[in-house]
Amino acid sequence: RTTSKVKKALKDMAEELLKVQAQREVQSGFAYSKDAPWQRDFEAAFEYEPTADQDAAIREVKRDMEATRPMDRLLVGDVGYGKTEVAMRAAFKAVLDGKQVAVLAPTTILAEQHVRTFTRRFAGFPVEIRWLSRFLPAAEQKKVVGGIRDGTVDLVVGTHRLLAKDVAFRDLGLLIVDEEQRFGVGQKEKLKSLKATVDVLALSATPIPRTLNLGLLGLRDVSVIETPPRDRLAVQTHVLPFRPEVLREAILTEMARGGQTFFVHNRVASMGAMARLVRELVPEARVVVAHGQMDERELEKAMDAFLEGRADVLLATAIIENGLDIPNANTLIVNRADRFGLAQLYQLRGRVGRSRHRAYAYLL
Repeated sequence: RTTSKVKKALKDMAEELLKVQAQREVQSGFAYSKDAPWQRDFEAAFEYEPTADQDAAIREVKRDMEATRPMDRLLVGDVGYGKTEVAMRAAFKAVLDGKQVAVLAPTTILAEQHVRTFTRRFAGFPVEIRWLSRFLPAAEQKKVVGGIRDGTVDLVVGTHRLLAKDVAFRDLGLLIVDEEQRFGVGQKEKLKSLKATVDVLALSATPIPRTLNLGLLGLRDVSVIETPPRDRLAVQTHVLPFRPEVLREAILTEMARGGQTFFVHNRVASMGAMARLVRELVPEARVVVAHGQMDERELEKAMDAFLEGRADVLLATAIIENGLDIPNANTLIVNRADRFGLAQLYQLRGRVGRSRHRAYAYLL
């Protein structure tokens, strides 16, 4: 019975997928106007020199947006190679033409970080940016949902909460899905069917086979960012057996150069014992703990302490896997690395080496 139910569900979903895709192919979407002077001002404010690949990706995205066929583009680029900047330029272009933008992120931590990044980059321009997650107080959520409906919110960053039934956009023009591999097919398609004519830009460092296959079949367009930012050094990766002296040395070496360390231990049950061990081994280090089962406020407090440099070691589960950007953290220790998938390890390693310092990853 279960098998036949699953078969039927898959068939329905495949039909739905094809229907949405077919609609997108035949319907004409919104064609954005050419770059306005404000767009050029916004782009000139970028503090780095875009790489050649970034430039190419930006051109491709704009070309898609200016065409009548709805964009469905996947942007593949290594962690920290500047996918977000491409997304922000596309978002700005959409807002200038009076459209709303939705940015979907898989975790609250990543959504909060995007809000900070977007707010900083969009400062000085009249763009109303809000964020939506189930952890916001109910009254606050209601206000944001109201703003999305009446169009006073130009850009909303959110978690799965954006997919809830009560969220209705007044005029959604662009959907940006970050860490695309973390969302289910159903969730992504629900967003597309919100409006078959919206432009979709998906970002991922480790796209799932289905997505990649759609790209290779030509059902989706793919842009690749391969050039690392200038002065970026490759992360030195070591695979070692778990030894207390390795831990101590790795943490102390990082502290000696004024940096911070991520320590990934993916078992909540033994988190306390691991924290005690680290504190005994390296008494001079300030250790904070973060995992998904903590109270939301506690978790925020721990993350803020690490972000602001008041802690030397962040002992966390794999919740740090996606998108965290802390340039001062350049050592990563992963306990029981053999229990992770390759894409997960790849994402985790991408948390370090985001500045000009040489970064180290120890897979134990």
